Amino acid sequence: MTVESKRQLKVADEVWIATALLHRDNPQAEDFSVEEIARRAAREAFVGGLRSSFHVHVAQHCVANRPPHPARHRMLFETRPGRRRLYRKGDSHHPARKKGKITPDALEMPYGYNYLLAWYRDWSAAPPKPALHSDSLLALQRSAKRFRRRKHPGKSIERPHTNGT
Repeated sequence: MTVESKRQLKVADEVWIATALLHRDNPQAEDFSVEEIARRAAREAFVGGLRSSFHVHVAQHCVANRPPHPARHRMLFETRPGRRRLYRKGDSHHPARKKGKITPDALEMPYGYNYLLAWYRDWSAAPPKPALHSDSLLALQRSAKRFRRRKHPGKSIERPHTNGT
């Protein structure tokens, strides 16, 4: 990477590239921690080291489903606290981020990373895998129902009703 391209790389684009590389290299992973994204960016050494605003970009500026403050990018999606993945069209987002940037501009990508834009088009077009933690919650719910049936066989367990429901 030339000195000129290092200076022009935007922090948000650096965040997107690092996250895309993690997804590409770990296709089974649903999401990544803020620290995993930072470590990947540091390993790539886009600009020689992480800039001071890198973490706030991963935590806030690039996250579609958080209120903009001040950036309106839609590059990442918060799957749960402290966890991020690349944004997919169709993901929910804060209304003020409706026109936010989703991917880096091809002309602003550092040399050798443009292939990630084509990879992203394919990745984001594929249906997302069901979330592991959602599956776990469903399994826990089914397990609780089986437990109640074993504890009270043949009885219907009524839940208390509240007014108006």
